[in-house]
Amino acid sequence: MSFPEDPVAHRRQMQKLKTIVDDRIAAATLEKGLLMVHTGSGKGKSTAALGMLVRCLGHGFRCAVVQFIKGEQATAEVVLERVAEVAGGSLTWDRCGQGFTWDTQDRAADIACAEEGWTIVRRHLADPELRFLLLDEINIVLRHGFLDTGQILAELQARNPNLHVALTGRGAPEALLEAGDLVTEMRAIKHPFQAGIKAQAGIEF
Repeated sequence: MSFPEDPVAHRRQMQKLKTIVDDRIAAATLEKGLLMVHTGSGKGKSTAALGMLVRCLGHGFRCAVVQFIKGEQATAEVVLERVAEVAGGSLTWDRCGQGFTWDTQDRAADIACAEEGWTIVRRHLADPELRFLLLDEINIVLRHGFLDTGQILAELQARNPNLHVALTGRGAPEALLEAGDLVTEMRAIKHPFQAGIKAQAGIEF
């Protein structure tokens, strides 16, 4: 959409746009827990989901994170636990991975970690007070077949109707994309690693 330079024409166009937007807002009356999928080759999938987590903590909601694949780096956990204390929400954080698959080089161990993680997820899904659940890097787990996508999706769809669930990671299966209420694909255009720049504290971890 291009905006006219003439002030009168600009105001007239914005009035029409406001009417359209207001009508759409008025028509959106359904309230439910969302299934949100962040995928794609670009950076920012987990970061965007963590931003949602911070918002939920700010509302005083009970929240949980289950991290698949990633190892023992706990920087974000420590920071967000402090945020939870200040905001008045509560946060549970579990890491269920031993590192990226090219580091572990052990499919059986990766599957065992994924199954352990999903056992924890089931406990969270059974918590009627939980309002936000982040399943970090679970898309990769499903892409590699460490867990069954159909079973996982069925359990997620049977969750508390007020629970928001965010799933992150590259290569989200098509079934997740179809089932998601909010699906975002991060597209890689440029990354500092390609220029030999190492991961930066506060940006990558």
